[in-house]
Amino acid sequence: MNRLFLIGALSAVALMAQGQADDPPSRVARLNWVSGDVAFQPASLDTWTNATLNYPLTTGDHLFVNAGGRAEMHIDGSAIRLNANSNFGFLNLSDNIVQISLNQGSLEIRLRQLDQNDSYEIDTPNGAITLLRAGEYRVDTDPTRNATMLTVRNGQAQMYQDGNSVLVAPHQTAWFHDGTAPEVNSENPRDDFDAFVAARDRSEDMLPRRGYVPETMVGYQDLYAYGQWVNDPAYGWVWVPPVTPGWAPYTTGRWAFVHPWGWTWVDDAPWGFAPFHYGRWAMVRGYGWAWIPGAPTYRPVYAPALVGFIGGSGFGIGISVGWFPLGPREPWIPAWHASPAYVTSVNVMHVTNVNVINVTNVTYVNRQSAVVVSQADFAAARPVSAAAIRVTPAQLQGAQVLGTSPQIVPARTSVAIGAARVAPVVSARAVVARTPPPPAPVSFQAQQQALAQNKGVPLSAGQVNQLRVQQPAATVARTPVRTVNAGPAAAAAAVRPTPSTPAAPAPAANPANTNSVPNRMSSRPPGAAPIVTPNGTSQSAPAVQTRPTQPAAQTVPATQPTTQAAPREQAAPREQAAPRVQPTTQQTTSPQGGGPAPRPGTAPTRKQTKAPSRQEEERR
Repeated sequence: MNRLFLIGALSAVALMAQGQADDPPSRVARLNWVSGDVAFQPASLDTWTNATLNYPLTTGDHLFVNAGGRAEMHIDGSAIRLNANSNFGFLNLSDNIVQISLNQGSLEIRLRQLDQNDSYEIDTPNGAITLLRAGEYRVDTDPTRNATMLTVRNGQAQMYQDGNSVLVAPHQTAWFHDGTAPEVNSENPRDDFDAFVAARDRSEDMLPRRGYVPETMVGYQDLYAYGQWVNDPAYGWVWVPPVTPGWAPYTTGRWAFVHPWGWTWVDDAPWGFAPFHYGRWAMVRGYGWAWIPGAPTYRPVYAPALVGFIGGSGFGIGISVGWFPLGPREPWIPAWHASPAYVTSVNVMHVTNVNVINVTNVTYVNRQSAVVVSQADFAAARPVSAAAIRVTPAQLQGAQVLGTSPQIVPARTSVAIGAARVAPVVSARAVVARTPPPPAPVSFQAQQQALAQNKGVPLSAGQVNQLRVQQPAATVARTPVRTVNAGPAAAAAAVRPTPSTPAAPAPAANPANTNSVPNRMSSRPPGAAPIVTPNGTSQSAPAVQTRPTQPAAQTVPATQPTTQAAPREQAAPREQAAPRVQPTTQQTTSPQGGGPAPRPGTAPTRKQTKAPSRQEEERR
């Protein structure tokens, strides 16, 4: 029987009638590249594992990059790169706030766009930094000298201390520590970490941008570096992955339990993020499996895995669970209590009738392509390729569709999917925040009983808060946070500083040539110690893989648009001496004190589902 009752739809309707919905964030950060020794600590655990590529990072997660290592992640189309000996964490990652803690080490951020109500904040032991425009920024914090430096390559940022606030303009470096006002100079010369960042940026910039997917889709770069785009008569432009015969979606990876989404697919392929958290899959004549991105005019909304689960007593193969990729126009309805607006936004790119809450019957075109594993292997996050169970078409036909939840209770190994390791030695220094972050996460151990009662469906925010009240000791210890007291004096001081030395010239044409880069110490403000870099030598950055040009029948015709409508604010190229963006009013605190106030003249808010058209952008 191909037309099946969609259990999750009626459950969602019933839950929505009972109370307020509990929507998760629409975006995550993706750990897409690591080099050397990189450790990961999930939000709900007090233990560390080796970092896993393609793992979705969110509020409460931490990374530590050991000596000789580096790491890169993406949020929307923006990149964050970490240098060696860096202790990094997400204090908050929501639809409108990216709040980072960095209490030791170095990071660089290439912020491609900043929506009207978005806030980017980096909290350090010596003060809070708010990014005000799209641009390129570097932050160094040194525990041995208790000092922090902010370098603005392009863009504009504001630094907050108790009683002090200062704007930092393009090509300036500000140095600050506790008890003194920030000192602003021309930007520091570039070192080997800057060269690494420049090489990664160039690799991304060389990729074609053909407008098939929005550039706010996490992992969109891989869709132009791997595989090929094909114009299919039935589905339009689809992406064909570079795989071997016999491959199927959601078979080369493992399952992890990531709060607040629950069961989440983590793929092994270097391109394995966007095709498994956005879009749909279909069999295309002459090519096999192809990924359908959906309408590119809408903002993409992250989903943990776009699959339907099967199981039940009719399965006939023991205690096991299976899943299959959702096909074209098949809705994905979350297992948790979601609002109609969330369900619409997560499906609007793929479902013609976005009123999917009322859908009660769905034809699952990919059901016979389901893969099956034991529930024990599923919960233990074992690789699916090694754990898959052979099943017959008749067994698949007799299985019950469970909806978008496998009804499996997670174990600790479901959260910590990387190899266990000794905890790194990290700094215990508190960071200073301008925006109060969410409360500390509740430990997975404290959640286990409630998760069992929920049959593996993630806990709502209300349930987590109740555990936090009932078990105060159950929260996970994290980097201490102290909220800054800017005060009236700081607001009055928030003016563009006069640099103590002339503005630095444009960067050299070949930043990768680190032999000619001056010693970073030579231009540092007095009292700041150098940040440790890997072995003192430059590290060549691996280029993003590119594919040969496809035959004419499979490439983009000349009439195809070369890019999607650009965001209103874009990061300026590294070769420019000044940012391309127009000045905006500096950021101020909202009257409620719960976050940043909107900045005039910036891009539309993330809550606006439909992206602006090219004509609207040109009029702006």
